[in-house]
Amino acid sequence: MFEFIEGSIVEKTPAFIILQTGGIAYYINTSLYTYSGIPTEGIIRMYIHQVVREDAHLLFGFISREEREIFRQLISVSGIGANTARMMLSALSPNEVAQAIQEGNVGVLQGIKGIGGKTAQRVIIDLKDKIGKAGNIDELFIGERNTIREESLSALVALGFAKKQVEKVVGNLLVKQSGLTVEEVVKQALKLL
Repeated sequence: MFEFIEGSIVEKTPAFIILQTGGIAYYINTSLYTYSGIPTEGIIRMYIHQVVREDAHLLFGFISREEREIFRQLISVSGIGANTARMMLSALSPNEVAQAIQEGNVGVLQGIKGIGGKTAQRVIIDLKDKIGKAGNIDELFIGERNTIREESLSALVALGFAKKQVEKVVGNLLVKQSGLTVEEVVKQALKLL
């Protein structure tokens, strides 16, 4: 199993990227979300999920571990294959998919091409507990967002707010607005507490 492939961009399209490293070029399927985060040239790191079928070995690449984790959760649902999960992550960001699942929003998922009402309900039922309880979706992920989350929680608890209340507010902020700094999270959380 591959964790990531780091290399030079040979070709980039909305559906795939060709990444060259060590004299080998890899054809990696991508979502539109990942496509929008990839520069046009240079060296990048793609987090990989490999699908081995009888007729093919396929690589699916993601710009972040967060997106790959949501992808893996989606393909664990009966009736959701790798291409359907990729379509879902092309229509919505990983945070939007997680939020729709957490909130039980069938309409949002059903609005994605190829996802019917029953499939949307199955995704919600199967993943609601795995994605996380209200406000804790970000606990599923690791990396910079957890550092921002932890630092924000520490600052707000030090200011005298209850940990449970702070966790919910900070979790919701990070789900709705990715890319916030610790200062921005604390400022926005103070307005909501």
